Amino acid sequence: MENIYAGKTKKELSDILLEFSSYKTVIQGCSTKTVDEYLLDLATFARFILAKRAGISPESEEFAEIDISSADAEFFKSVKTPEIYEFLLYAGTVRKNMWAAKARKLSAIKALYKFMTTKKNMQFENPAINIESPKPKKTLPKFLTLDESISLLQAIQNDKKSKTRLRDFAIVTLFLNCGMRLSELVGINLSDLDRELRSLRVVGKGGKERIVYLNTACKEALLEYLKWRLGVDHARLATKALFLSNRNQRISVKTVQWMVYKYLAAAGLGSRRYSVHKLRHTAATLMYQSGEVDLRVLKDILGHEQLNTTQIYTHVSNAAISEAMEKNPLANISFARQEKQKD
Repeated sequence: MENIYAGKTKKELSDILLEFSSYKTVIQGCSTKTVDEYLLDLATFARFILAKRAGISPESEEFAEIDISSADAEFFKSVKTPEIYEFLLYAGTVRKNMWAAKARKLSAIKALYKFMTTKKNMQFENPAINIESPKPKKTLPKFLTLDESISLLQAIQNDKKSKTRLRDFAIVTLFLNCGMRLSELVGINLSDLDRELRSLRVVGKGGKERIVYLNTACKEALLEYLKWRLGVDHARLATKALFLSNRNQRISVKTVQWMVYKYLAAAGLGSRRYSVHKLRHTAATLMYQSGEVDLRVLKDILGHEQLNTTQIYTHVSNAAISEAMEKNPLANISFARQEKQKD
């Protein structure tokens, strides 16, 4: 967790932010990525308040260079509720943050003040306690249809020149069948596989483990890939990762993203704004739309904490039904139109 934001390091953070960082990591078991995001948002928040009080425009080049080492406990205790609202307005208008990013920033601020008042027992009025989180814009997740999913897999299979074709096919097969997250996939080790390839273990959000069961397609794709993977010279191999890069190191998030974009384009799907995460949505949607997967079972498959997170896929199904109704050849025949045709 050395590089936190714009090249800055932990050395430039105040004691209260370092204590907060340790608490989130050690006590609450948050991932390094989650803690980094909290610190990034809190650093931006502190910089905004310091800039406002010093008469510096948050839109100036000077803003990014403001030293936040003075943002100690007393500084955060001095912040008033209206200043937090101003920061959220700035995040939405100047930084063009959507609701999710603004909600994350407010969550970081609330978490810090909760830590200060309940864990550190500091006596002051919490300025964030009554601020409501920004309301999410209700949008349906984008996903590939069954035919598009097949086209994506075929694009990989047809790439005979690729040296990583078996790996890429196995990765996309796992995404489309298991609905796992990108971070979960790149973190899989060989030791996480069941010996008979009936299941594998993944580490989800907050370091929580779960078992992902493998269907026939996943098992066969992994078997083909493992013929190569297990043949790699282990004496020269420093990683136990399942999926390797061209340098025989654990495959990176960016490499997987690049690979998926490459084959989406090859399948003629590059202009649809699909992404790796949309493959997770695809797996969930196809399973639910089959009518044979209970919503509570789907929740466990995806590793959701709350059932209401999974319920978005019921809306996807309803949207598909509505679209199907509009495709009925009788959909455009109405009394009024029939009368106009007579005239």
